[in-house]
Amino acid sequence: MGISRTATARLRHADDRDRGLSTIEVVILAPVMILFILVLVGFGQLVDGRGALDGAARDAARAGSIQKDHGTAMAEARKAARANLEGVCSGPVTVVQKSAGFEPDTLFTVEVSCEVRGLAMIGLDLPATLSASFSSPLDPYRRTA
Repeated sequence: MGISRTATARLRHADDRDRGLSTIEVVILAPVMILFILVLVGFGQLVDGRGALDGAARDAARAGSIQKDHGTAMAEARKAARANLEGVCSGPVTVVQKSAGFEPDTLFTVEVSCEVRGLAMIGLDLPATLSASFSSPLDPYRRTA
């Protein structure tokens, strides 16, 4: 038993209507998929920036807590934070002391902040200034001379 000519003609006509449909689907879906991937990359950079800031705050507090005087402590804290955030921040790195003083048996607390890249790569130039703080006890065996 074979397929009749009218059935074959109907199948051929149905194929003609679907011709080019996959091209239209690709043209519509490709930009949406590319935008989705770029948004994921942008948010990934924000998450990476948050982790880098946390690590920079920890290292800055520790670097400052082992110094002998307040001026040297802040200089070393800034140096440590900048070294950790090189290539992560798109602007200057700010290190601010949040603890009251620099006396023995107290905490040395710093807050590190900077503007990280993020969604600017897809045209959403939203400022993403992140900050993190960390405390480290002043080392009782720190340098004294």
